Amino acid sequence: MGTDAAVDRAVRELYRALLEGWNTRDAEAFAATFAEDGEAIGFDGSRHCGRDQIAADMAALFAGHLTPVYVAKVRGVRLLGSDAAVLQAVAGLVPPGESDVKPELNARQTIVAGRLGGGGWRIVLLQNTPAQFHGRPELREGLTAELRDLLLPPFLDE
Repeated sequence: MGTDAAVDRAVRELYRALLEGWNTRDAEAFAATFAEDGEAIGFDGSRHCGRDQIAADMAALFAGHLTPVYVAKVRGVRLLGSDAAVLQAVAGLVPPGESDVKPELNARQTIVAGRLGGGGWRIVLLQNTPAQFHGRPELREGLTAELRDLLLPPFLDE
């Protein structure tokens, strides 16, 4: 199984690769982080099932829209067993041509990762949930301030 520290590093690297795929608008790199039958639930609630479909959907998205860039902070990685882990993170998006995160685009991201055949870690499920904190503006402002602190490259704090 390896040490908890090794699993923690591997799952964080998987998340980093996911965000780098998005930030470089590389649909294949983004999708490569997923298991063959992995699933992504988008910020808008859309469901993308299977690595090939995720790649196709992201390619269409990147071709049709200028996508914002992620800044993110991993909150933690929890080992669920020898071959499964959950990563929780907070993320913000910086729209093209802008230099600040948009609070209305803040999210909580959770990935369930599995160590699949050959020992490689892949995302089994990505859940991207808006972090709006309705009725609690102080929480929204606090998260936005925390994400703004990450606005220096490489746009990912561990």
